[in-house]
Amino acid sequence: MKRNTMFRYPVALTIAGSDSGGGAGIQADLKTFSALGVFGASAITSITAQNTQGVRGIQAISPEIVEGQIHAVFEDLTVDAVKIGMLHNREAARIVARSIDRFSPSKIILDPVMISTSGSKLMEDETIEVIVKELFHRVTLITPNIDEAAFLSGMPIRNEEEMEMAAQKLLALGCRSVLMKGGHLEGKEMADILFTRDEAPLRLAVPTIHTLNTHGT
Repeated sequence: MKRNTMFRYPVALTIAGSDSGGGAGIQADLKTFSALGVFGASAITSITAQNTQGVRGIQAISPEIVEGQIHAVFEDLTVDAVKIGMLHNREAARIVARSIDRFSPSKIILDPVMISTSGSKLMEDETIEVIVKELFHRVTLITPNIDEAAFLSGMPIRNEEEMEMAAQKLLALGCRSVLMKGGHLEGKEMADILFTRDEAPLRLAVPTIHTLNTHGT
């Protein structure tokens, strides 16, 4: 009896900004996909001039080209998952929302990238409202770091108890699940905590590594 030995690599689409330094954004996503045995496709939302020291400039890609990239990928490849990163303006955010409705990917991860590790602002103010109202309820998971979660929830986050309080506020805004990234907190351990509406929190902790090489973490 012949067996079907055809293998198909899982496909992930990253919708994000380009990092010329290679440590974050589209470049880091594609490297990660490849390391995990995933075929990576991309839709670039903006071009940045940056390195490990900071962001020197940002140029948004035209809405037509952003939408064209997303449609070109979905109309040719079987996309198993989508990872959304930097959306510099509200037009890009709305294009992503419309594309989700049109192509209905089953797994969608939103990293609400607002401020770089070096402190540079990566998103226009009005974009945040669009992301909250039009993307939060459409995605599978959001993955804010402490600074992003504090901004979105409107409360300070200084410990894991406050991480949970902020996560509950984000779930109330329409998110299905929230992975709170705790790398900005002090302590001997760094913990990410997964919060969902129906299950107990899942804490993922590792010993703290003291390093200055934090670009793209």
